Amino acid sequence: MRRLYEVSARMGAGRSLAETLQAVVDGVVDGLGFGIAVLNLRQPDGKFEVIAVSGSPEAREALLGTVSAADIFDGEFEIADVWGGLRFVPHERLPEGEVVGWVPDVPISTDPDAWHPLDALFAPLHSSDGELVGMLSVDLPEDQRRPGPVHRELLEIFATQAGLAIDKARLTDQLLAEKARLEASETTFRLVFEGAGNGMATIALDGPERGRVLRVNEAFCRITGYTAAQLVGSPLMDYLEDENAGQTEREVAELTEGRGPYRFERTFRRTDGLDIWLGGTAAIVDQGNKEQPRIVLIQIDDVTARKETERELQHHAAHDALTGLPNRRLLQHRFTTALQRSRQSGRRGVLLFCDLNHFKLVNDKYGHEAGDQALREIAGRLLSAVRHGDTVARLGGDEFAVLAEEIDGADLAALMRRIEDSVNRPLTGIDVPVTTSIGTAVVSPYTADLDELLRTADHEMYQAKQRSRAARTPEQ
Repeated sequence: MRRLYEVSARMGAGRSLAETLQAVVDGVVDGLGFGIAVLNLRQPDGKFEVIAVSGSPEAREALLGTVSAADIFDGEFEIADVWGGLRFVPHERLPEGEVVGWVPDVPISTDPDAWHPLDALFAPLHSSDGELVGMLSVDLPEDQRRPGPVHRELLEIFATQAGLAIDKARLTDQLLAEKARLEASETTFRLVFEGAGNGMATIALDGPERGRVLRVNEAFCRITGYTAAQLVGSPLMDYLEDENAGQTEREVAELTEGRGPYRFERTFRRTDGLDIWLGGTAAIVDQGNKEQPRIVLIQIDDVTARKETERELQHHAAHDALTGLPNRRLLQHRFTTALQRSRQSGRRGVLLFCDLNHFKLVNDKYGHEAGDQALREIAGRLLSAVRHGDTVARLGGDEFAVLAEEIDGADLAALMRRIEDSVNRPLTGIDVPVTTSIGTAVVSPYTADLDELLRTADHEMYQAKQRSRAARTPEQ
């Protein structure tokens, strides 16, 4: 959801429609692990137009700006699998010889669960009142397999938020356009101001009232929990939570030096003491009279739910769905940080590659549900065995990795013993003797990359496993 735990593209209140659409497809590619994302926006006449593409310059060139009939998706949805709010069209159900749209040029796997270049996965996007506003299609999952239940659920959550974000962006565009047209008419502006669904306020930018709230609408009071009497005349900075020193002053400087609306996301302290996230825009309004000071018009919305969803998406994208441990993507991020520290300090660390022995017998004898529970139990044991600050990651199947900084000699030997002892203990309700074989690779200032380190540790693990088997074999 391709950064691990950052979704590089952000959706939400305060962005224009064009920015929001691009943020949606960028978020799918960067945050959810799909190679390509295409967004068709539903036009007033019901037709669909490709407005945003991410992940492939070739797809963007071929698809951007194309307009399709209102029933373009009906035929495919008739043969699609229903995955909650998603629709999946497997390539084998397509009429022979019929190919619609752009198809990525990638190798075709014989694995029945592998992603085929003609497979199609769609996420309809709806506004808050249920209106279909667009269609999001995704392609090329990063693991090259058809998405499983967790991946589908994340995409569906993202699609829900995307539909709401598009709805809000349309409203934002309408409000900003309306403000520009009606700026000269105070009466009309007041009607728009008071009737807006988003919170709106004016703040003095110049003069003795600089920084103080001049006017708020009903929605602003509803969102923040304050009355108009409490807000008007008070400094807006009293309610904003600076994440770092001088944040508000810097944002005001960017607003005054920039052109057009300034977009922001800030935490705001409500009357009940809770912090909420506000997203919106701020724009300087020249009142047309040199004797009248300039004001700042801001519009806000409560984006707390979206921020929590982003954090959830970021967590899922960085962690293994079964065990909750960091996955390979987060391990890569922490390895990069550890390598930088090693190059600065000269101190060495280690990557441990841990492979479980006899674990297949657990699945064969007790079933995969019991096997999954055993993996979760082992993950907890590994976390208890390592030092504070060490990273335990699941690489897949019954393979784990431990990244430990600034360790060698006796400390490393003790860490490996703790890991072995923790795994070797009997598993709850399982009589299969699961153990672990460990391979090591040194993290030093001269390490090239994580892949090289994993290969080295994997090879060392294999050698350790072979030595263990030889030691158990009676002499002939």
